[in-house]
Amino acid sequence: MKVLIISTDRKVFEEGSAVRSRLLEYGRLVNELHVIVFAKRTSDFRNETIPPNIFLYPTNSLGRFFHVPYAIIRALKLKRRGVSIDVVTTQDPFEAGFAGFIISHLLNAGLHIQIHTDVMSSYFARESILNQARVVLAKFLLSHADAIRVVSERIKNSLSQVNCQKSKVSILPIFVEIKNATDLQERDLKKKYPQFDFHILVASRLTREKNIKSAIEAMRSVVSNHLKIGLIIVGSGPEEVKLKELVACLSLGKNVIFEGWRNDLSDYYKTANVLILPSYYEGYGMVAVEALSQGCPVVMTDVGCAGEVVKDGENGLVVPVGDTGALAGAIEGLVSGKLNLKVEPPKLPTKEEYLVAYKKSWDDALI
Repeated sequence: MKVLIISTDRKVFEEGSAVRSRLLEYGRLVNELHVIVFAKRTSDFRNETIPPNIFLYPTNSLGRFFHVPYAIIRALKLKRRGVSIDVVTTQDPFEAGFAGFIISHLLNAGLHIQIHTDVMSSYFARESILNQARVVLAKFLLSHADAIRVVSERIKNSLSQVNCQKSKVSILPIFVEIKNATDLQERDLKKKYPQFDFHILVASRLTREKNIKSAIEAMRSVVSNHLKIGLIIVGSGPEEVKLKELVACLSLGKNVIFEGWRNDLSDYYKTANVLILPSYYEGYGMVAVEALSQGCPVVMTDVGCAGEVVKDGENGLVVPVGDTGALAGAIEGLVSGKLNLKVEPPKLPTKEEYLVAYKKSWDDALI
């Protein structure tokens, strides 16, 4: 089989990145793996071959609005070279999906669309006019896909709003590779922040949909009863300045710490008392799975893997989306000891099992 990926992730060009490592694994599944990557000309990427069978092509577009036509031009060049493609797979049902839809017709290939976020969530559409347009586009593209891969049962259920082939929808969560905790002397939250006797962890991009604001506001009410609790926020993003201003406004500077981005949080999960995931919407919620795998309970909104992996009242607590009061109540229950959760590592597929399922989702798109 020969597969063409339409990607938006420029980290495929970065040696040693997790994205590139995954790509190497996918290359094992097929005869040839071609990847067209949305990238601006100023990024200065070049065509690259990763032996023996992976080929990378940046679009080198003039700007983001030119990514789709430049991707189509790249695909036509492959066709002129005599490269036959069996399946075109796209990383989203939006701009990459639109490019994949046109390219699959030009190359007479199957169309496989992946969905990593809960595009049918009302919160997704509310976020911006662009997202509203993306919902309309997604519904059109998904109805024309030969196969669809989603990352959670929640997203599969949401596709009842779309006229698509339900038999060709496969649930394949994001692969989570669990790392053993290393030197806890260096990265033990309890030793790093001894001023707290209860350590709450947030690990997230600092963007609007992650709703970190809710976790900070929940802290205000919990701190009034428990002075020695700390919220450690690991991540970065466009909302960072606003969130720091909110912390200052609520006089929580002694209880909320911004750590910036970290790649490996295994020790943090191991030593935190709880992970908070307050998002408005999620496709899956990989950090929740990582936390549970290290024995850390999770409090999260009813999004992504809530109900599937995070079981309310068992290994975690699930609260309504956007309900800061419920989030504060859940934290209060854990801090006070009124609520006790039993955390057992979730059963996760091995890498080989995951790759077999991934290959099958591509096979479903063959026409």
